[in-house]
Amino acid sequence: MDESAADSYSLPLYTAAQMRKTDAAAIKGLGIPGVVLMERAGMAVAEYLLDHFCGHHCFIILAGKGNNGGDGFVVARHLAEAGSSTRVFAVAPAREYSGDALTNLKILGKLGVEVAHAPSDAVLRRALAGDCVIVDAIFGTGFSGEPRGRAARFISAASAAAERRAVPVIAVDIASGIDASTGRIARRSLPARTTVTFHAPKLGHFVAPGSYLTGDLILADIGIPEEAAAPADHFLTDPDMVAAMIPPKMEYDYKFSVGRVLVAGGSRGLTGAACMAAQAALRAGAGVVTAAVPASLNEVFEERLLEVMTMPLDDDGAGHFTAASLPGLLDAAGAFDALAVGPGIGRDPRCAAMIADFTLKAGAPAVIDADGINAFAGRPGSLKRRPAPTVLTPHAGELARLMGSTPGEITNDRLAAAKAAARRSGAVILLKGSATIVTDGGLTLVNPSGNPGLATAGSGDVLTGVIAALMAKGLPPLDAAAGGALIHGMAADEASGRVGMDNLIASDLIDYLPQAFAKLEGEEEIEREH
Repeated sequence: MDESAADSYSLPLYTAAQMRKTDAAAIKGLGIPGVVLMERAGMAVAEYLLDHFCGHHCFIILAGKGNNGGDGFVVARHLAEAGSSTRVFAVAPAREYSGDALTNLKILGKLGVEVAHAPSDAVLRRALAGDCVIVDAIFGTGFSGEPRGRAARFISAASAAAERRAVPVIAVDIASGIDASTGRIARRSLPARTTVTFHAPKLGHFVAPGSYLTGDLILADIGIPEEAAAPADHFLTDPDMVAAMIPPKMEYDYKFSVGRVLVAGGSRGLTGAACMAAQAALRAGAGVVTAAVPASLNEVFEERLLEVMTMPLDDDGAGHFTAASLPGLLDAAGAFDALAVGPGIGRDPRCAAMIADFTLKAGAPAVIDADGINAFAGRPGSLKRRPAPTVLTPHAGELARLMGSTPGEITNDRLAAAKAAARRSGAVILLKGSATIVTDGGLTLVNPSGNPGLATAGSGDVLTGVIAALMAKGLPPLDAAAGGALIHGMAADEASGRVGMDNLIASDLIDYLPQAFAKLEGEEEIEREH
């Protein structure tokens, strides 16, 4: 997908820098006073609190030194004017506030709303010992790194109180401790039950581990005109967009015109992976699916697969591909619209060498998973030699092996790791995990569907088959990967509702793909709370 295609995504995810640029364009470029935007932001949070906690008349606002704290002062004013018991605790002395935050602090003073500046730890702990709703206005979207000093103590005290008393924490714009641009979280962070954010969601709301602290996300319009909005290069995958890009079967179509997929995979002990990838490709709408498998295991595949054809290839007699498998595999590849490479091939060195050679020479679009990715460990740049589009679907461990890194380094900044891998490999990277990331190194999409039930053996093989089917239908690699992740997650959501999240197995995902597609096609509008 080229850059112009960004216009088709309806929900951008902003970085901190993009939000700063948008604010500056509204304030300096269009002349909207910053204090007006702060007023609208604080009012939006106060309205949410009054609507959802109408019987709860006690609120504690924790205000940081910056504009997020200023938003908190506005929240406090509106709550107090509505008759709610409102206490404000400010991280810093009054003399350290400036700009719009200071303006709103002074208004609070004139209205008689008491603000406790830089309270002792004991005073704060006593205040938090009750059942007041906690409003987190400590850090905003400009935060990164680790909180220090009194702000860190505020976060620790509030987090302990919320956990001990089970009182709700409502975050202003973003939960304190989340890096809005990466989703990284500080060691001291304040999990929110609900976050009210402004103008656009931030990456940190959706990218793990920040997504774990965000809670329910409410998007509030604070009146920033479209003319001020910074261009975005990160988006939440939109079901409407995915539905629109998948071509439906027409009356004149036949099995060869709606997508031909070749699955190259399987080895002794891992035949199920290739079977599930092949079956998922069929369920995802491919017209013809063939499984290229080690000849010594062909009988196993013949017994397990009904609609999928098999292509037995010379092997080592023990269920592994070897160099002898390559000619037949290359001869076959030209007859297919997309390839699924890697499910269940194992780590036999001879097989790895053959599958890498095949991947680089085959001229069809390919999605590469599991040990198909491991075949390129430490040399991602070699994938740029592929003559056709490529999607890689690693988890953190596989991406670490590909990049010569460690899983910890990948999970420390999933977004940066995925983008770096895309740039070095020339492939679209789908980094699996909570809030799966899909990127070509330029545009990035974050997947909103799915649940922890996907943490089960074989779920990645099903995803590979779905993406291969979409590529076989002609979708560009970024679209196919993002669409495949969305549909795969929707199938998990449908399945977990029927069989239970803890009981979900990979074959359930295949069974519930039809429901996921039906829901996608019947969805006319995304419902969002504003």
